Amino acid sequence: MLNIIQSEHLKYKRTLTRRLILLAPLFFILIALPQKLFMPPDYVRPWRLLLSQVYNWWPVIFMPLGTALFASLVALQEKKAGNYRNLRVHPVSTAAIWTGKIILMAYYSLLSTLVLIIAIVVSGLITAGGTIPWSIILPGGFLIWLTSLSFIPLQLWAAVWKGTIFSMAVGFLGMIAGVTAAPRPYWVYVPRSWPTRLMCPVVGAHPNGVLLEASDPLKDPAVIPIGIVLAITAFVLFTWITSLWFERREANQGQ
Repeated sequence: MLNIIQSEHLKYKRTLTRRLILLAPLFFILIALPQKLFMPPDYVRPWRLLLSQVYNWWPVIFMPLGTALFASLVALQEKKAGNYRNLRVHPVSTAAIWTGKIILMAYYSLLSTLVLIIAIVVSGLITAGGTIPWSIILPGGFLIWLTSLSFIPLQLWAAVWKGTIFSMAVGFLGMIAGVTAAPRPYWVYVPRSWPTRLMCPVVGAHPNGVLLEASDPLKDPAVIPIGIVLAITAFVLFTWITSLWFERREANQGQ
């Protein structure tokens, strides 16, 4: 498996795919700079307001649509490279190839999260004041990453099966479903809602971006371990199911 992951990693060196994944979080620095220019000289934005904005936009918009775009670029690059024809020449497990792609995408998603954390700190130093709230920034970033992992196998399946338009459509519908279900009791049944729901107690903001009152039930931290268990289980399950689909697809095409 390690050799497969290393081989997949080499495919994305110096590619647009890799640059997009790593540069996307810098968007928040770009919007922080003009905000600073238009702020009154004596105004300091609270860190809580900054974090409620970033950790709302990132799981609601960037993760579903970004993962859909990432999966589409991965599928397009593989198509240009021969559309998996090499799998029929070399004795390599197709399920292992698929799993390796998903693991590498998860790794790049983690790198993107690290860049996001750096971007948050830089944005805060530009527009916010006071002590950097590491106890919110670090858990928040990694919770979003962990609870978004289940997006990867589903989006890669959509991109490989039906192409970019279908993958982006799945991502868009997932975005709508996630933000709709996050404040509802049935959020546990909608994987797209998990990162958004878990941010409610972490940053104290509603999925619509409005800051929550201290007594709001959405601030209950009991949802965090539930979301983590659901996310890990779903990631493993979706990876296994989609790898079986990919294995059968390649076996049928090779006949």
